Amino acid sequence: MTHKLETQSSARTATLSPIATPARPPKTKEDRHFVSALARGLKVLTCFRSGDELLGNHELARRSGLPKSTISRLTYTLTKLGYLHFAQESVKYRLGTATLALGSAMLARMDIRRLARPMMQELADFSRAMVSLGVRERLNLIYIENCRSQSALTLSLDVGSRIPLATTAMGRAYLAAVSDTERADLLDQIRAQDEANWPKIRTGIDDALEQFQRYGCCGSFGEWQKDVNAIAVAFRVGNDSPILSINCGGPAFNLSPEFLLGEVRPRLIEIVKNLEMSLGVDRASA
Repeated sequence: MTHKLETQSSARTATLSPIATPARPPKTKEDRHFVSALARGLKVLTCFRSGDELLGNHELARRSGLPKSTISRLTYTLTKLGYLHFAQESVKYRLGTATLALGSAMLARMDIRRLARPMMQELADFSRAMVSLGVRERLNLIYIENCRSQSALTLSLDVGSRIPLATTAMGRAYLAAVSDTERADLLDQIRAQDEANWPKIRTGIDDALEQFQRYGCCGSFGEWQKDVNAIAVAFRVGNDSPILSINCGGPAFNLSPEFLLGEVRPRLIEIVKNLEMSLGVDRASA
């Protein structure tokens, strides 16, 4: 995925120590504080993806890997609590209002979205692409804000969409921003999820981390989807806040790697600098 574009590295460029293939973590005793029933219930809720209106017990069982008998009990309980709504005509479930309330409360607290939106829209219009802000959820990134250009040729993703951590620019930028320990743990989880494709996935991630050292951003050029190119930068808006990733991406025929790295990259990095400045973030401690 390495593309040769000789530009001077950004001030945001950081030095990453080489990462060796992580070893399997040793088996540990079961965490007595971990509530398995709660975890299974939350796992059912995370089965719903952007664009999913209704899901039945069979599909929920397939996506979660839980037995259908367990799914039936969990969906019944979640429906009683308002986290799911049962549609009798289709014998399927949709997310309930209690889930919506949680998501709305979380988004309402993210002032970063309000601050970032005008700058994101300006970049989207310049690049004739889509600019998005995301946070990590397990081995995915979830979009929490989206800005599109007026061009009809943009990606059909919305707030709430999930994209993979391992093969997207946004996910790779996140991996570049975390500590060595957290990165090694995430890489081990990614490997366990897809052993067959791990060598190719690992090569792509290593290339992206090398790219971060050179350009201050990470890219994915046809690796997540063969006709999609994107670059991204990850940042933190405070010591107690989650790491966020901001990307710019779109159809490969409209967004060449050279254009993204040469023209879009400095603008994307400038957005991050402006957000940090607006929120009073000290880069040395963030």
